[in-house]
Amino acid sequence: MAGTAEAARLNMVESQLRPNRVIDPAILEAFLAVPRERFVPNHFRSVAYIDEDLPLGAGRWLMEPMVFGRLLQHAAIERDEKVLEIGSATGYGLAVMAQLARSVVGVECDEALAQKAADNLGQLGLSNAAVHHGPLERGYAEGAPYDVIMFAGAVGEIPVAIIDQLSAKGRLFAVVKKGQGLGQAVLVAKVAGVISERVLFDAGTPLLPGMAPQPSFVF
Repeated sequence: MAGTAEAARLNMVESQLRPNRVIDPAILEAFLAVPRERFVPNHFRSVAYIDEDLPLGAGRWLMEPMVFGRLLQHAAIERDEKVLEIGSATGYGLAVMAQLARSVVGVECDEALAQKAADNLGQLGLSNAAVHHGPLERGYAEGAPYDVIMFAGAVGEIPVAIIDQLSAKGRLFAVVKKGQGLGQAVLVAKVAGVISERVLFDAGTPLLPGMAPQPSFVF
């Protein structure tokens, strides 16, 4: 079984990530180092490496490898940086980014998922990764500022309270989904206190809980 999972992990890197311009060796090694099958329900372990968002239950999803990989490629996380992840679910994103950063912190609003994430990180011996149970829209100001902030699902809009948790040269990555259809992966950067936003690519990532677009009124 272990050999099968390792082969599937390698195939994910070679068939899904590299062809989609995820080429940073450190990022590819991080994907190879983390057993994705541990982060999904048992009945999905055999398909843990397909290029799709995988259901985790309770309306939550594990982001497809290609989208997550492309976000990481743009993020270019450095070894001395501190990362915040919003909506960590079972902890897969935290485990991958822990291979790249000095420290990673996750926020998860579902208490059972937060506990599962903590268990997964502990079993993998990732001492530089932690997860906290709390509202996603608040981020985790107690640990701010962060060099990189990553959303593990789509949002209708990016909360200002989370942008405020960026460091002086921080960057934030999220899939913003305003309505039906595809969302857009965006980079929000802070340079000398000035915030800018740039669209990176289209993505069909499911929405995080409590992060749906606010309804607009039509007269």
